[in-house]
Amino acid sequence: MTYVLAIDQGTSSSRAIVFDEKLQPLGLGQRDLPSIYPRDGWVEQDPNLLWRSVLESGRAAIANAKISPTEIEAIGITNQRETSIIWDAQTSEPCCNAIVWQDRRTAEICEQLKADGMEELVAHQTGLVIDPYFSSTKLRWLLEHPVFQDLADQGNLRWGTVDSFLVWRLTDGRVHATDATNASRTQLFDINHNLWSEDLLEYFQIPRNVLPKVLNSKDSFGVADRKWFGHEIPILSAVGDQQAALIGQCCFESGMTKTTYGTGCFLIANTGTDRFDSTSGLLTTIAYRLDDLTTYGVEGSIFNAGTSVQWLRDKLHLLEDATESEHMALKTNGDTKGVFVVPAFTGLGAPHWMPHARALICGLTLDSGPEEIVTATLKSVGFQTADLLSAIQKDKIPLLKMRIDGGMVRNSWFCQFLADITKLTVDRPSVIETTAMGAAVLAFIGLGQFRNLAEVARKWSLDSSFQPAMDDNQRALELSGWSEAVRRTQ
Repeated sequence: MTYVLAIDQGTSSSRAIVFDEKLQPLGLGQRDLPSIYPRDGWVEQDPNLLWRSVLESGRAAIANAKISPTEIEAIGITNQRETSIIWDAQTSEPCCNAIVWQDRRTAEICEQLKADGMEELVAHQTGLVIDPYFSSTKLRWLLEHPVFQDLADQGNLRWGTVDSFLVWRLTDGRVHATDATNASRTQLFDINHNLWSEDLLEYFQIPRNVLPKVLNSKDSFGVADRKWFGHEIPILSAVGDQQAALIGQCCFESGMTKTTYGTGCFLIANTGTDRFDSTSGLLTTIAYRLDDLTTYGVEGSIFNAGTSVQWLRDKLHLLEDATESEHMALKTNGDTKGVFVVPAFTGLGAPHWMPHARALICGLTLDSGPEEIVTATLKSVGFQTADLLSAIQKDKIPLLKMRIDGGMVRNSWFCQFLADITKLTVDRPSVIETTAMGAAVLAFIGLGQFRNLAEVARKWSLDSSFQPAMDDNQRALELSGWSEAVRRTQ
């Protein structure tokens, strides 16, 4: 039997899962990862704490799988994207906290980019819009610190997204690399030619020596030292978390779409080997790159999904556990009595792209209670998904059904509302750990366990299919109320 350790480093937690060659999870390890909020709109994480959470979750997964570390034949890595970390190449110590993808501190740099007329160049070369979400302005902000700039000038500064930091640490500084999917989210990578953009590096004044080498999503990323997991293990894949979920959902044909509901919500539609440019506020991105062949996708990003439920639990104390949200929604029968929640805690993503928007609750009356607020928060994630799908439909990308995954889809009421409000069939797979599975799939291909993606696709299985049942008039009324609530955030 062949085993792979998939490391899934997310925004809220680090998870690790041991998969066997049948793509069945055998052992899980998980450690929560807190975020730090120094100022309004700033979001940071401690890289050393992040690293420890990865080690602890990986060791726990191997122990829970009840196998020896020597039986693990490969590691696959998937990670939160856009989050930026800089470290000292000589000591491997982080220079400061990581700037998380949700962070909005670089909004002014983005405004300057627009004033300098860079929107067209950025869109053409990277497929992205100008927004603090992406890594480029985060790195530029860090390099404005004289100490970090001096370190870069000396050739001793290294920068990367989380995958690069983990590869560096696992290989004891022998490998500084990322993959094409993560690179495509930095706003520094030319997705047409698959290389770092000379134009953007010059504009941001970023020295090339701080950047990682860009590899395929299935590639050799070095060998993890034996001291970490008790055995030397080759690292055979690295892939951004949303692209990993696309692979784990076996969306390998053009037009196939997955939506992941984790900390945020991210929709990707596979568009094949030809780049497709949205005219409706969606992003063009690299879906995966295998054997130097690039597959593209269009993506819509919602910044707050699972974090909205966490906010209900941790700040408003309306829930003791996130799983209670389904019971509360069932009690209301979906009727929020006119209450709408717009969870723009860190701005609104696609297709609105409003970094300065902030969250609101509207429509409150003396008859409003915790159940209505909780239900309205769940609905807000469905409404935002409907906005993304509306943009995709304007782009004339055909959609018949949508595969979903992530922690929120354990809530069947939420899944049914998704089907109702999007008017699409919504399929939930048997294994919803699709992000980790995507990293494992690529590592198994690297081991030669699977010959190609078509062989992997035959292993996807359905848990539940949700069919739209909402009346068209009710759907229109719901979406009209949501649109008005979004307008008020402006």
